[in-house]
Amino acid sequence: MKLDNRELLDRLAAEYALGTLRGHARRHFERHRTDRVGWLRAAVLGANDGIVSTASLLVGVAAANASPRTLLLTGVAGLVAGAMSMAAGEYVSVSSQSDTERADLAIESAELAADPHFEREELAEIYVARGLEATLARQVADQLMAHDALGAHARDELGFSHVVTARPVQAAFASAGSFAVGAAMPLVTAAVAPERGMAAIIAATSLLFLIALGGVAAGAGGASM
Repeated sequence: MKLDNRELLDRLAAEYALGTLRGHARRHFERHRTDRVGWLRAAVLGANDGIVSTASLLVGVAAANASPRTLLLTGVAGLVAGAMSMAAGEYVSVSSQSDTERADLAIESAELAADPHFEREELAEIYVARGLEATLARQVADQLMAHDALGAHARDELGFSHVVTARPVQAAFASAGSFAVGAAMPLVTAAVAPERGMAAIIAATSLLFLIALGGVAAGAGGASM
């Protein structure tokens, strides 16, 4: 099929615009770290607790003039018990958050079934408060509710998001693993430090470990170290 000049120019312009957009999409890459919030919080808490609790335990036992073998066995026992405790505690805590989210979603689902018109107006008012004109806000609310009414209200009314939603198992593993890593630091220090002045050495190195943890956590979250 032969094309006249006008059609050819239009097609070339469309292809050029599409290529430009694709090139821009390739060049423009935003690296957000919000999806790390769930496990990063649990990991930082676990590692911090691992360092502090294990170091405190070792310093107390070292101050009692315990033998190196007793000191190491105590540290290992503290590592295992602490990791298990952190995993269980984090799982229960985040599960409570997950239960609350499900309960709120059940309430919102019932309200949508009972009075969808009111819920649509409520959603539109939220968008008006965010800066949209009333007419446009109602159009947005209509389209979003036609697509996924519960999802729209969960996100814009309740503030739920798949990025920061509660994940109990993930939080439990992150907390337990990071606790073990954090506890291993003062434990290794106790294994290689001389008996003379061991308590002071463990305390001092643990402060350095905490500073390093702060820097690593900041970097993982995208903040300045």
